[in-house]
Amino acid sequence: MATEIKAPTFPESVADGTVATWHKQPGEQCHRDELLVDIETDKVVLEVVAPADGVLSEIIKPEGEVVLSSEVVGIFQEGASAGTAPAEASATPASAPEAIKEEPILNPAARRMADEKGLDPAVIPGTGKGGRVTKEDVVRHVEGGAQGAPAPAVAATPAVSTAAAPAPQVEATAPVFAGERVEKRVPMTRLRAKVAERLVQAQQNAAMLTTFNEINMKPVMELRAQYKDAFEKRHGVRLGFMSFFVKACVEALRRHPVVNASIDGNDIVYHGYQDIGVAVSSDRGLVVPVLRNTEDMSLADIEAKIREFGKKAMDGKLGIDEMTGGTFTISNGGVFGSLLSTPILNPPQSAILGMHKIQERPMAVNGKVEILPMMYLALSYDHRLLDGKDAVTFLVTIKELLEDPARMLLDV
Repeated sequence: MATEIKAPTFPESVADGTVATWHKQPGEQCHRDELLVDIETDKVVLEVVAPADGVLSEIIKPEGEVVLSSEVVGIFQEGASAGTAPAEASATPASAPEAIKEEPILNPAARRMADEKGLDPAVIPGTGKGGRVTKEDVVRHVEGGAQGAPAPAVAATPAVSTAAAPAPQVEATAPVFAGERVEKRVPMTRLRAKVAERLVQAQQNAAMLTTFNEINMKPVMELRAQYKDAFEKRHGVRLGFMSFFVKACVEALRRHPVVNASIDGNDIVYHGYQDIGVAVSSDRGLVVPVLRNTEDMSLADIEAKIREFGKKAMDGKLGIDEMTGGTFTISNGGVFGSLLSTPILNPPQSAILGMHKIQERPMAVNGKVEILPMMYLALSYDHRLLDGKDAVTFLVTIKELLEDPARMLLDV
């Protein structure tokens, strides 16, 4: 029985998607719930799986084509096997099935990395399910000297052919001259295009301003060093710095609710909850999953959720519902070594906090010079809604809470 393979139903915020990767080709055997095709939207990669055991009989929307919500992308033959595929597939020469079988299966992250590094997927051994090539396989291949992989193919050429026609061999292995200037043009991913659009929108539609301060990280670092082993043993997750910043932001947002508000037309919307987005870097670009109701979360809950988001981001598994909404955002450029930056707003939010690298610096303390681990903080905000006083006092509140963490516990 023929079944239509349709694109997922997109939410209202997503207009369409792009067919990223077909993991099966016409005539290939598929098992129930086996991955057929990845469809990339502005926010996430959605997976479409086989509805039953059978054969993919036709691809209607090839890779790179734009699809609408619930649009048919292919035809699936339930209950069929590779030997009972449609006539078009059976009429294919005997060598074709072998080529299809040998074609490597790459997940989206692995395919993008292979394209960026100019690798031939056929020479990368896959360790994933069903022989699928994962991102880790590509990394392992690169670290193991992937550049030398094509050489055995040349060596495997029969000696007779080499003796009979030496010229083509020389031409096939002609070196790239040092003077050549190679360029590569690839289409922008939908996520990167959406990020670019939103960044420009934020700068055009908001009166954006940034205020700075610095924080002594010694109290938090000492607290973390004292309890990190017991914390991990009890909760099964490592204690990082981000959970302290999230809790400090929650308390500061409670004390300064205008920072947690947003502009809607001529209205100001005050949110009675703190949903904090945490910017995460992935192979597909910057994504901002949202911690819901952080006012009710413990440090362990925050660390576990951030760890879950990070893994999902690397695997391209974040759902649209996990990246929508949010009333405030934290971006940590310090993990990449950034000493100071001005983060850009995440519309329609009115403020975003930028964390940076912890660096030891000489500081004056009670008339004496001490070497302290210091971090610059940056708060970018929409000046249409927040006055300078609101932004500065909010940032000072975060500084005070983190330099004396007991304040968060005692609510002082």
